[in-house]
Amino acid sequence: MSDARAGALLADRSSGPIEVLAPQMALIVTIDGPAGTGKSSVAHALAKRLGLRVLDTGAMYRAAAAIVIDHDLPRDDVEQILARVRDADLHFDWKADPPVILAWLKPMNERIREADVNELVSLVAAMSPLREHMVRKQRLIGKQYPHLVSEGRDQGSVVFPDADVKFFLTADPRERARRRVDQLREQGVIVDPEEMETKLIARDQLDSTRADGPLVKPEGAIELDTTNMTFDEVVDRLEAHVRAVVGDRTAS
Repeated sequence: MSDARAGALLADRSSGPIEVLAPQMALIVTIDGPAGTGKSSVAHALAKRLGLRVLDTGAMYRAAAAIVIDHDLPRDDVEQILARVRDADLHFDWKADPPVILAWLKPMNERIREADVNELVSLVAAMSPLREHMVRKQRLIGKQYPHLVSEGRDQGSVVFPDADVKFFLTADPRERARRRVDQLREQGVIVDPEEMETKLIARDQLDSTRADGPLVKPEGAIELDTTNMTFDEVVDRLEAHVRAVVGDRTAS
């Protein structure tokens, strides 16, 4: 392919939906990182700019935690929890924007963001049989929708280790706590920033030391410290890299 043709292809991919510009090209983008780094919001914004679907894996684990709470399941009965989560048939309504997580065909998006779910989700997410179930579901989604931005804590390391583009977002714990406090304040929930910072650090420890799907920087991932970056700056940086990768692959 000539340099001129390659340059034209790259320019064409500087804007517009990837799925339209390169429909024959499967593209999985993973975004991993600890709580409070903006993974979910960034993933949704990036997916929208690129014309890709977004897989919020955190919503799946949050839905499982909500099921445990709402059905008053014993916190240590992994077998019973897994059976109830399987029965719920967690999946997404992709027609909604953003996609809606469903359990027993009922929307869970609002429920999973409540404080009691926040408190329990790390414990539930550390259950090995449940993680195996979730990973299988997530990989199936990746096969069904091969143009995907997937965010979580083990997406580039476990679920999609061969992803085309991997990102790992980080931020200072104090800044992450501030963001989470602001987010909760918008929902009418007031939380002490220092208490939130302590909880985030404890969650980081639990997430990074669990046996299955620990929080790690995936091999080959681009690490981005978002502490002093605006939301748009983060999305801009990620979008530019993804489009460059698409352009390089198409031009080669």
